[in-house]
Amino acid sequence: MSELFGTLPDGTPVHRWTLERAGVRVRVLSYGGIVQSVEVPDRAGHAADVVLGFADLDGYLAHPEPYLGALVGRYANRIAGGRFPLEGVTYSLAQNNAPNSLHGGERGFDKRVWDVEPVEHGLRLSRVSGHGEEGFPGRLDVSATYTLDESGALRIAYQATTDAPTVVNLTNHGYFDLSGSGNPGGHELRLAASRFTPVDADLIPTGSLDDVSGTRFDFRESRKVGTGYDHNFVLDKGLTPAPVEIAELHDPASGRVLTIATTEPGIQLYTGDYLADPFAPGAGIALETQHFPDSPNRPEFPSTELRPGEVYSSATVYAFSTR
Repeated sequence: MSELFGTLPDGTPVHRWTLERAGVRVRVLSYGGIVQSVEVPDRAGHAADVVLGFADLDGYLAHPEPYLGALVGRYANRIAGGRFPLEGVTYSLAQNNAPNSLHGGERGFDKRVWDVEPVEHGLRLSRVSGHGEEGFPGRLDVSATYTLDESGALRIAYQATTDAPTVVNLTNHGYFDLSGSGNPGGHELRLAASRFTPVDADLIPTGSLDDVSGTRFDFRESRKVGTGYDHNFVLDKGLTPAPVEIAELHDPASGRVLTIATTEPGIQLYTGDYLADPFAPGAGIALETQHFPDSPNRPEFPSTELRPGEVYSSATVYAFSTR
């Protein structure tokens, strides 16, 4: 089911689609592939929206920086200095998170209107990112398919092909608040990650993969999240052909549990410390499945390069339950 959600300043219409199955209701926008809301019940059966979002299109246009619920690309996370080499050529990108490029540049995938077509129990969003868009090489044909399974789990499956060598790293930038109250301070997190990528003052990985033992980055056993995180964790499972469970977020007050499974080798934990009006700092927790930040400049990291004849494929599953 779709409805008109608003109109961009240039007159382009933006539609909202509603998916509902097994007691879960998800609303997705054609603008930015944004997951506007996810309504799930608590242990008493009372439903609430567990992701941060705006009630209207103007909210997203006025506050683009948090990337609320958006599909981000062509490269999620940061690229140092807004530059990377590929096959002997150095490409320059917008330094929209000075001095770095962040989440695809000034007008990344989160600020584009996607074509949307219904599929069984879901939607397929697609677009063509032209050669040179935001400085990235190659024409990229990209899609993201959002589906709800029989248990109400939300699966986002990404695919892309290119006509020239390029780099690709896609994710969803949802902020979770399982309490539904705007205050996830009591949330507990478990991550299947024995290492993380330490960063410099500009949040660029130093290149080392540090052991989490004895540090505040050790979430191998569930514990309260706290604040002060904007870091990539190295998942123990590595890159896998099918999604493997790697994270659990739990709100003891409501009983809601979010379980995340992914094919990706990393996950960015961002505790929303820099969220601003109309949201308070820390109002949501982002868990962005991904390849590592700055991989195009780090050949020792899992590669984000895509070449003609290859298919970029990634999937993440967000499953909801209570206890």
